Amino acid sequence: MLIVGALEEPERRSGQLLSLVSGISAKVLTQALRALERDGLVKREIFPEIPPRVEYSLTELGRELVDPITTIRDWAVAHMERVISASCMTRPAVLLIAIS
Repeated sequence: MLIVGALEEPERRSGQLLSLVSGISAKVLTQALRALERDGLVKREIFPEIPPRVEYSLTELGRELVDPITTIRDWAVAHMERVISASCMTRPAVLLIAIS
């Protein structure tokens, strides 16, 4: 979802995507972009330059995801404190037993 969100704007190069999607390695980004391309959500364009330039953009199908993802992102931001609070309350308690 983060990659689709980062591609809301026109074409981006993989380096730009790496800086927009924090916490992802170049390898994982490449794998995700290939999967999104295979599924028809992302278009990959290779320019015959030296060095080769590759740009990624959303296809029409991919652009249809932007609004639903924006809605989910807005919901997550609005409810973040409640989700974190609920997560903390449902974690199993850890009992430490001293062996003497």
